[in-house]
Amino acid sequence: MTTPSETPEHDPEARGLRLVAVLLTLTVVSGLIDAVSYLGLGHVFTANMTGNVVVLGFAAAGAPGFSVPHTAASLLSFLVGAVAGGRVARRLGGGSRRTWARLTLAAEAVLLGASAAVAFAAPGATGTTYTLIVLTAFAMGLRNATVRKLGVPDLTTTVLTMTLTGLASDSRAGGGSGRHSPRRTASVVAMAVGALLGAWLVLHHGLGVPLVVATAMTGVLALTSSGRE
Repeated sequence: MTTPSETPEHDPEARGLRLVAVLLTLTVVSGLIDAVSYLGLGHVFTANMTGNVVVLGFAAAGAPGFSVPHTAASLLSFLVGAVAGGRVARRLGGGSRRTWARLTLAAEAVLLGASAAVAFAAPGATGTTYTLIVLTAFAMGLRNATVRKLGVPDLTTTVLTMTLTGLASDSRAGGGSGRHSPRRTASVVAMAVGALLGAWLVLHHGLGVPLVVATAMTGVLALTSSGRE
């Protein structure tokens, strides 16, 4: 039987949107961000670092349309963001998960908002390209470090290789129970929806609009996230 101390009204950590819903929404944001970076910033990823390492290999080999400096800037910025996220996790991770998640999401929203402002202020400039790469990759590194420390299963928000592997290998067809299939499927769909929306916005409205959408989504999560899965 639920006691008063266990109800959301008496548990501050449970107030707000559950982390599963938060992370699925962030997965949509990742699709938006990678649509912006890959389609608008010279075939570089700023959320999906697995793809970025491959892209770096393409660029180093001299494949047309790829840039070693752009990709290296993304990787380095992501790593710096992840370092910052790790330090924040060590400082805040032992306390309220709700506060920790909200502060990190607020920081991501600020970084994405700055990216949108730059995209509108100086579209097409070389400096704009590097600024957007650095800001969005740093934001994604900060977020990924936080998501990793939060430890919600099957929801990494930026990569799907292991999610797809688990979806197939743990399915009934693979001899498993399929118990986590809905969450994994939702994660794949969320990424595809974000990429589709992001690509459409980039192709029809430029880079600023999808970054504003990503900022707004992250900002709402920063105000509404709970600390419970």
